[in-house]
Amino acid sequence: MTVLDARALNRATLARQLLLDRSGLPVVDAVAHLCGLQAQEPQEPFTGLWSRLRAFEPTVLSGLLTGRRVVRAHLMRRTVHLVTAGDLVAWRARHDGMPRRRVLATYRRELEPVDLGELAAAGRAVMADGEPRSMGDLARAVAGRWPSVGHRPLGEMLVAALLPMVQLSPRGLWRTTAGARYAPVSSWLGREIDPPAADGADPVGQVLLRRYLAAFGPAAPADLRAWSGLAGLPAAVAALRGELVAFRDERGRHLLGLPDAPRPDPDHPAPVRFLPAFDNAVLGYHDRSRIIDDAHRGLSVQGARVVLVDGRVAATWTVGGESVSVTPPRRFSKADRTGVAEEGQRLASFLSGGESDRVRIAASPV
Repeated sequence: MTVLDARALNRATLARQLLLDRSGLPVVDAVAHLCGLQAQEPQEPFTGLWSRLRAFEPTVLSGLLTGRRVVRAHLMRRTVHLVTAGDLVAWRARHDGMPRRRVLATYRRELEPVDLGELAAAGRAVMADGEPRSMGDLARAVAGRWPSVGHRPLGEMLVAALLPMVQLSPRGLWRTTAGARYAPVSSWLGREIDPPAADGADPVGQVLLRRYLAAFGPAAPADLRAWSGLAGLPAAVAALRGELVAFRDERGRHLLGLPDAPRPDPDHPAPVRFLPAFDNAVLGYHDRSRIIDDAHRGLSVQGARVVLVDGRVAATWTVGGESVSVTPPRRFSKADRTGVAEEGQRLASFLSGGESDRVRIAASPV
């Protein structure tokens, strides 16, 4: 069995995440290829796509949102993702039980008096008038039935788990700040979500596995579970194993891959890339050692924006006063510093609409 070291896995990840060479894919096709982008911070997908696509125009993504071709919705890991409308309709039922379990894990005691079927029915009745609502407004509208339960647990259970909902614009549009308002998928897209398979098969799980491996592989079932929040999709793995190729990593884990998916030479140069907060290129794995050192793993869950140098997390970055500030944990080489400064200037120009290309690189502590 072929053993793939961390550098080989890194280059495969970068290629499939469109981070090794910027892609000419249309924006909607890039969102689909990436299986969506995490979008709990509404502006972050714009940087994620800018780092992956040639000549990315942020207004195109805004137009896809207002045109209802892409949507913002709770999906993988119960977090808000930017996905194509088609993927949301196809995948939402397969994720149904997972967000319920995750909300209950947080609010089990508070929600103990609540029959979830009754709560779902109450929420659907409120939303039947076609009016978008915030989570708080929806919770207040049903709270009379459960006066002892706080609004937050009721609202999260409704919008993140029980009711297939989308988060509406203007939230998530380019350079726009707005509160989160929700509408049912059926009213926003004019179609219901696809029902689960009736015969116990898992065709959606098989699609998720193929799509995940195309965008993230080679990877282990544990990585698939970490990305999706689902329980590893064992039936899908078993059904597709004959058409997949198997590898092993340096830690001895068995990895699965698609036979025709790119695996560049490990020595292929990797350009500097600036990733947004919670980017799935980092979060999409249980074992993130292919892209981030274990010592810095906490950055990925703290919402730090990171800089990739030679394909690995090498610094964090922030924006303030129309300038991009980079903080490396250790000293850059002269060539790396130049590469970070040049890419940082391009990012600053993108974020400021061409008004500034200022970059500050802080002195490293060592």
